[in-house]
Amino acid sequence: MPITATLIASLRETARLLSTHYSTQIEGNMLTQSEVKQAIEGKKGGFPGRERDEREVRNYFRALEYVEQELKKETPISENLIKTIHSLVLMGAKKETPYREGQNVIKDGSTGGIVYMPPEAPDVEPLMKGLVSWINDSLRSSELPAPIIAGLAHYQFATIHPYYDGNGRTARLLTTFILHRTGYGMNGIYSLEEYYAKNLQAYYKALTIGKSHNYYGGRAEADVTPFLEYFLSGMAISFKNVREKAQEMNMEQRIQTLPRQTEKLRLLSPQQRQALSLFMKQKEISIQDISQHLGLKNRSSYGLLKKWLYEGFIKIGNTSRKARTYMLSNDWEQLIRNQDLEL
Repeated sequence: MPITATLIASLRETARLLSTHYSTQIEGNMLTQSEVKQAIEGKKGGFPGRERDEREVRNYFRALEYVEQELKKETPISENLIKTIHSLVLMGAKKETPYREGQNVIKDGSTGGIVYMPPEAPDVEPLMKGLVSWINDSLRSSELPAPIIAGLAHYQFATIHPYYDGNGRTARLLTTFILHRTGYGMNGIYSLEEYYAKNLQAYYKALTIGKSHNYYGGRAEADVTPFLEYFLSGMAISFKNVREKAQEMNMEQRIQTLPRQTEKLRLLSPQQRQALSLFMKQKEISIQDISQHLGLKNRSSYGLLKKWLYEGFIKIGNTSRKARTYMLSNDWEQLIRNQDLEL
């Protein structure tokens, strides 16, 4: 499959959107993928009552752009870089935010029980200096593979928990910076944040290791193998996902360049083309499949599927209300087969 400059640019744009959507979603942001796109591209104030969600999305996207800019400048990893990333995440401004001055205990939202007690404030600065020094020394020595360094940096940043808020988002952006700096950026066309968000319980479980919830009770000496296994699996899955996404986009480009006798294919809406690429991978899809694929809520997907049924684009596969599935209609399946559009 040819990877054109146009395709790479499109994949990069999609990856930025996914990274922003999923990294903020992990922290409780309620905007859908399509709404995140609107928030990034549109004017401020497009989501009355959800201004905080909109602000978080815009700030994260701005921080992601900053990371990309600093990578091009070959800016070294430093505390100043991390503080600026954090400032953009929280405030959307290039300032160097100070570390927390007090304790920031993490509690279970439902039970109120302590999940993790990070190091005390006086220890934060020396621990952060040590982390940055270790990252740079490890990258220079090349004794450890870069993905291992990135994974350990992510884990240790979350362990130190240097801020009152924005730690997770900053940790994920620092991870992105390290991977891109060391040749694992793939031109910015994949999103690790999507993997974290879709495996959220596993993400938290992998981070919550050690004999005690207290940093001083063994967290610093804990075996980090489970987190590294989780992290490296995420990289492999993310690379696989971007390959599939490239195949989907490549097919969409092929549809647009088909001969005039296949005008019917070229008249498909963008969402139908995206759905078509999903049908190339699996014969039957559920409402959850289409919601995830298009970044929509189930209610919106239901409306689309109902419309497509009426138009004859799809038909019902499994008629069970609880496990209903949808298939391409016979006419469309035949047309696709005739054009040899299989991925």
